Amino acid sequence: MTEMTKEEYKEFLLQGTKTGKLATVREDGRPHVVPIWYELDGDNLVFTTGETSVKAKNMTRDPRISISVDDQTPPYSFVTIEGTASFSEDPEELLHWATKIGGRYMGEDKAEAFGKRNAAEGELLVKITPTKVIAHKDVTAW
Repeated sequence: MTEMTKEEYKEFLLQGTKTGKLATVREDGRPHVVPIWYELDGDNLVFTTGETSVKAKNMTRDPRISISVDDQTPPYSFVTIEGTASFSEDPEELLHWATKIGGRYMGEDKAEAFGKRNAAEGELLVKITPTKVIAHKDVTAW
C-alpha cells in the first residue's frame, strides 16, 4: 500500500463516476451514511442536497463530516476526507455546480436538465473544506 500525493488523490477523486460515501451524525448521535455525487472546486469537494434532507439537517447542526471514495477493482485505492461543511444558496453558483455534477454523472447531454433540477428552490450547494485526507493506492500490492 502506497500513500497518494495530493495530485494523485485529486486525480483519483475525479476519475470516472465513483460515488462518495458521506458520513454525518444524527442529533441522537447515530451515524448517517449516504452516497453522493460530487465535484472538486480546488481543494474543496462540492455536492448538492435538499435543505430538508437528513444529511443537510445533520451538517447544519454539526458541520463535521467524513467522506470515503474507493476503487472497487484490484489493486484497490481509497481516499477518506475529514472536513467541515458550509452551504451556499447562491442561484448562479448552485446552477454551475449542479450542471457540472450532472455532466459528470449523467453525461453532457443531460447536464443542463440535471443542473436546473438540482438548482431549484430548496436545494443547497455544500462545500467541504478538508481538515484531514487519508489516501492510499495499490492496497493489495505486495
